[in-house]
Amino acid sequence: MRATLRQAARATVHLFLAAAMAFGSYIFITVLLIAATGAVTGVGIWLLPETVLLIRRIAGAKRRLTASWTGREIPEAYRTVTGPLRERLRTAVGDPGTLTDLRWMGAYYAYGWLTLLMLPLWPAGLLVDGVRRALLGREALVLPLLVRLADLEAGWSAALLSPSPKALLASRVEQLTATRADAVAAHGAELRRIERDLHDGAQARLVALSMRIGLAQRAYGADPDTARKLLTDAQDQAEEALTELRHVVRGIHPPILTDRGLEGAVRALAGSSGLGVTVRTGLLPDGPRAPAAVEAAAYFVIAEALTNAAKYSGSDRAEVVLARSRTGLSVRVRDEGCGGVDESAGSGLLGMRRRVAALDGTVRVSSPVGGPTVIEVELPCVW
Repeated sequence: MRATLRQAARATVHLFLAAAMAFGSYIFITVLLIAATGAVTGVGIWLLPETVLLIRRIAGAKRRLTASWTGREIPEAYRTVTGPLRERLRTAVGDPGTLTDLRWMGAYYAYGWLTLLMLPLWPAGLLVDGVRRALLGREALVLPLLVRLADLEAGWSAALLSPSPKALLASRVEQLTATRADAVAAHGAELRRIERDLHDGAQARLVALSMRIGLAQRAYGADPDTARKLLTDAQDQAEEALTELRHVVRGIHPPILTDRGLEGAVRALAGSSGLGVTVRTGLLPDGPRAPAAVEAAAYFVIAEALTNAAKYSGSDRAEVVLARSRTGLSVRVRDEGCGGVDESAGSGLLGMRRRVAALDGTVRVSSPVGGPTVIEVELPCVW
């Protein structure tokens, strides 16, 4: 009986919130009719996109409420409403997600009142089920109806709020368009960085090397000692230029990734980071490797995270976890520093997100003030 009461109480909370949302939707219908009337007459046409955005927020709240009861997330598929008024109107009206939300809102206007059935079920359940349990020793009969009622309400809402295949396709196209733009921007930034490194580093040293060799040639006959000194300096310049070139090459694709794999490359990176880095890995040493692009993205994410931790966290320790899942590669970098990461303050995390998004991956950053800072990356791939 105690378990039945707990389940009935949880169902009642869900039904109460659903009833409150249904009551709010009844009020919102008035706002929707005003916006529609204004759009038709042209007086309040600018209200239409804002009304659609408000409907999206209401539908999103209902999706979260339904997901908390069913345990299954309901995806959202919306086009971004931006730009001038004409474009915003075209997007708001033509978005398949708008039709889905309106269909749910109209149906909810009809079935939302079912949640009020919980009011008579509680006293009836306490009386009937109490008697059945105390006198007859039988299972509860009425209170479980609250759970079924919550299941029915959540099932209808989930079916109505699930986006159509057309909406999912449109959302996916928009996402891929944004991802492609980010990938192009990241590629352009990477090319500019390589060009800058070559121009300011290796190229400058090679120019200095050429000048010293020319001076050594001129001084060779008249002053051999000066020529030898210039050649020694030229050799030093050549070695520095080679170091700069190796640095640029490592920035494009670290050779150690090819030679030692991701785990070996990350351990080498941890050893040279200046922090006490613990590396834990679930990768199989003799198992299949992830694609080169996935390994490179994971390596650069870890390198950027460790660099940021060494510069800004104030901590002297960090942890890197590599894990292999059925659908991809997981990376987790944690430091016990001061936290409070501001993604808008620099380009490091933005570049990280762009690099991962280009592979259809995800980045999650948790950095409360006081720490710890945790960066989790999921990179899809086939093993």
